[in-house]
Amino acid sequence: MRRSRLLAALAGVLLLVAGCTDDPGAKSKRGAGELDRVSAGVIAIVDVAPIYLGKDKGFFKAEGIDLSLNTAQGGAAIVPGVLSAEYQFGFSNSISLMLAAARDVPIKVVSNGNNSTGVDGKDFAGLFVRADSPIKSPKDLAGRTVAANTLKNIVETTVRESVRKDGGDAAQVKFTELGFPEQVPALQESRVDAIFVVEPFQQSAVAAGFRKIASSYVDTAPELTVAMYFTSKNLVASDPDLVRRFTVALKKSLAYADAHPDEVRTVLSTYTKIEPEVREGLVLPKWPAEINRPSVEKLADLAVTDGLLPKKPDLAALLP
Repeated sequence: MRRSRLLAALAGVLLLVAGCTDDPGAKSKRGAGELDRVSAGVIAIVDVAPIYLGKDKGFFKAEGIDLSLNTAQGGAAIVPGVLSAEYQFGFSNSISLMLAAARDVPIKVVSNGNNSTGVDGKDFAGLFVRADSPIKSPKDLAGRTVAANTLKNIVETTVRESVRKDGGDAAQVKFTELGFPEQVPALQESRVDAIFVVEPFQQSAVAAGFRKIASSYVDTAPELTVAMYFTSKNLVASDPDLVRRFTVALKKSLAYADAHPDEVRTVLSTYTKIEPEVREGLVLPKWPAEINRPSVEKLADLAVTDGLLPKKPDLAALLP
């Protein structure tokens, strides 16, 4: 289970950082006209397009940063990577960050990542069933199995909320872990009853003729903050100016991406293998520069209710 691997990795990294009061390698040493070399851990998905676009537009260079973007499979690698200074910054979904914070992992969110569109039926993620499925709405998922790319995470939280809002028993929904590329074939072969996918896999689900029965991110909170960028508390303490400059450049990148969807679709070709015709049909996330704090509060409350989080984390300490 990826959640178990994440916790094991975090435990190992905490042993490393527990005895460290400062990371001398993290502090800026650039001279006049030089750039700080900064590495960020990201995932090769649509959600992170703004940081690639911002790098191309020179927003980070303008802030004295030579940005290197390094792809990882998910938070299980990125959170420990940031704590060990393999990356100075990272991207992860809101539940993963709150899970770490609830266990006193020393991380600090610096910026918003991406949000739901807030439009039911027209979001960048959705809950799908086969066209001939007896499942007509989310409440019918009680006792059924839903594929999620990661267990005990944001998919479970939001899908259960769709079921609750539809009057169903959210506790009776079962989840099985399947990578996004595996989910459409699994549903076609009836190995699962439903799938929850994000773009571009949502386009594959639509092409397969599946029915969308919920926009679970939209059901959870208006314009839900799905993911955020973060750093280590050690870097915040040792080089606050670098953190500030990175955040300034990132917020410029988010605002630019939100206002230039055509350029977002173009930059996707530089770090994903999404075909041009698929890129044109993608439903893009929203990229507001600021975090939707009420939506993060709602996610935290639901995650505690569903047993994903052992306790509600101190969001004031986690968020900017």
